Amino acid sequence: MKTTISRFRPFTVLSLALALLALPVLSGCIIAAAGAGAGTMAYVRGELDTTLGNNYNKVVDATRTALKELEFARVSENKDALKAVFVSRTALDKKVEVTVEKVGDKSTKVQIRVGLFGDEQMSVSILDKIKSNL
Repeated sequence: MKTTISRFRPFTVLSLALALLALPVLSGCIIAAAGAGAGTMAYVRGELDTTLGNNYNKVVDATRTALKELEFARVSENKDALKAVFVSRTALDKKVEVTVEKVGDKSTKVQIRVGLFGDEQMSVSILDKIKSNL
């Protein structure tokens, strides 16, 4: 009895192996949720992005206050009329970078990254603290 092996089998095994290797990289990459009165929030590749329906200067002040209330060590703060970047460190020495960007008169984009690879739970906590100061 002669046994034959399909010529496509090595490609199937290779495709399956590549898919399994990519799974940890792709899982949990994208999480989106609708926030009440806050537009849409998306957590993509370790960064939380959202747009708030508030004046740019109010969001900048709320961000400054939130980072102070969270007792993060301030590293730097750069602000102009269109964009502000806050860099801080947590007690565990994780870098926290919050970027606030003017989109319109009553629309402001906020981006939050914690650490090199991101920390979704802490990013959401920072955003909640910013919102509570608005």
